[in-house]
Amino acid sequence: MTTITLVQGDITRESVDAIVNAANSSLLGGGGVDGAIHRRGGPAILEDCRRLRAAHYGKGLPTGQAVATTAGELDARWVIHTVGPRFSPQEDRSQLLASCYRESLRVADELGARTVAFPAVSAGIYGWPMDDAARIAVETVRATKTDVEEIRFVLLDERAYEAFAAQVR
Repeated sequence: MTTITLVQGDITRESVDAIVNAANSSLLGGGGVDGAIHRRGGPAILEDCRRLRAAHYGKGLPTGQAVATTAGELDARWVIHTVGPRFSPQEDRSQLLASCYRESLRVADELGARTVAFPAVSAGIYGWPMDDAARIAVETVRATKTDVEEIRFVLLDERAYEAFAAQVR
């Protein structure tokens, strides 16, 4: 049985098997969670990402997909990179956002990860409304068959924490 826990804090400080990175498609670092993971994890993550780009993802990682690299200096074994969709009021992209969580858990299962920390994918600079991002995240991980024992949502501020807490109750 999978346990869902919530933490308000910095995802790069978590001690888990895998940390999920809300990456951009280039896999080469960026802002927000992505930049923080690359900075704290050190150059080994970027080196792995460059290898992935050269071997399999020349055009970048597609939205909704996930791939793993080393975690470098983070207190984790792996970083699972997933590319969330940008929010659009004109187009329903919720299935792409749900896919980020399903695919990340699929990769976690392939790796043998038992504890996984997720950020609120797409709810930062990609503009997804936090309440809806929380609903999609929690509904998706609850509905996804996985061997992961603990799914930890690590939320940067109180507003995000409260949005996820309302869904977990």
